Amino acid sequence: MHNIDTKTSFTIMGFLLLIVGILQSWGVAFSILNLCLISAVMSMGVNIQWGFAGLINFGVMGFLAIGGLATILVSVPPVIESWNVGGLGIIFSLLFLIFIIFLCLFINKRFSNAKYKYQIIFLIVVLTIPAVKLISGPSIKLIESINPAAQGYLGGLGLPIILSWFVGGIMSAAIAYVIGKICLGLRSDYLAISTLLISGIIVSVIKHEEWLSRGVKNVIGLKRPAPYEVNLQNSEWFIKMIETIRFWGPTTKDIIISSSGIFVKLCFTVIFSITLLILLYLSERAVNSPWGRMMRAIRDNETAAKAMGKNIVKQQLNIFMIGSAIIGFAGAMLVTYDGLFTPSSYQPLRYTFLIWVMVLLGGSGNNYGSILGGFVVWFIWIESAPIALFIINFCTFFLEYNNPIKLHLIESVPYFRYLMMGVGLLLVMRYKPEGLLPEKKISF
Repeated sequence: MHNIDTKTSFTIMGFLLLIVGILQSWGVAFSILNLCLISAVMSMGVNIQWGFAGLINFGVMGFLAIGGLATILVSVPPVIESWNVGGLGIIFSLLFLIFIIFLCLFINKRFSNAKYKYQIIFLIVVLTIPAVKLISGPSIKLIESINPAAQGYLGGLGLPIILSWFVGGIMSAAIAYVIGKICLGLRSDYLAISTLLISGIIVSVIKHEEWLSRGVKNVIGLKRPAPYEVNLQNSEWFIKMIETIRFWGPTTKDIIISSSGIFVKLCFTVIFSITLLILLYLSERAVNSPWGRMMRAIRDNETAAKAMGKNIVKQQLNIFMIGSAIIGFAGAMLVTYDGLFTPSSYQPLRYTFLIWVMVLLGGSGNNYGSILGGFVVWFIWIESAPIALFIINFCTFFLEYNNPIKLHLIESVPYFRYLMMGVGLLLVMRYKPEGLLPEKKISF
């Protein structure tokens, strides 16, 4: 029954995307599909933490932002002028921070039983902040003064942007390690609160440190692992392919332009689909392995697992890092697809709680459920506005266009997505509280 439900659910989802392609446009359909695939990767990362380990991560937004930042640090060419005037100061600041980190780790390990160990570490961290500012401040001012309208930051390494996906995952895992070392082993609400606050700090830093990411000025024109529409429109092989596929009517310039956009989105669909399938395969293998069964045993009864000799904190730290790495990976995918990095767009509603809705609606503890949740929630989030507009026009066809009631309803269309999302979640929680595709129960 589980397999039938899974196949039926994804078939219905595919049918809905097909309807969008027929009634609206194939460009819109493929755009929704690509964002659904990215959302599915995000929800898989949260599902690994919550569904299989019971860890509450409300800092999804921060890890996605780290993945987005990785695309800048990896793919953007370095700004030589900025490196010449301030690169040395930034390097010294980085080395100083690394020294402080190792010093704190040394104190924590060497003086494990010292009475005032944590007070000393706290004092070191507090004193480090003004020291770093003193070292890096002059360099940052010089960097941000280099052509502020177009540059004003250090840039990156100029490497293929696909590499930034893995770098984003590694950076997110490193941040998760620090959070986990501090908060895991305490009450679960400490982890939830700390991840929420730290994600806000991360986004705030990315917004305001222009030398690192251009801040609110944004970074546009990022590289992408797919051809550009302009190049396709001038390519002889692409024009011949469209002429071959098109069975009726002439192949006009408008058709070439629209086809190039669809072809680019199709390329992204192939890349994202392969990525999602690989992650799904690895996740299924891990979850169904003895390690996965151990994690679910820890989730269900920590006391019993601890009595059997399992290192609860260590195992939770491992899975917290894995889930965060996947979220950071997805953050880099999203920025790659958008082609620009906009730190101001990272909002908790879109990049934290909406992802949690995907996991809960799809079915926590089930990889297929989290993927389905990513598809369903994002589809509703995008299509709720045109659906609401259609319903309003249908129900008010007898009213004049300038009727105050009709105008008010039309102006309120963007808010219908919140209504539809809330109603959908309430219905699922009422009639299928375990989600659309519940976790498949196994016997240990």
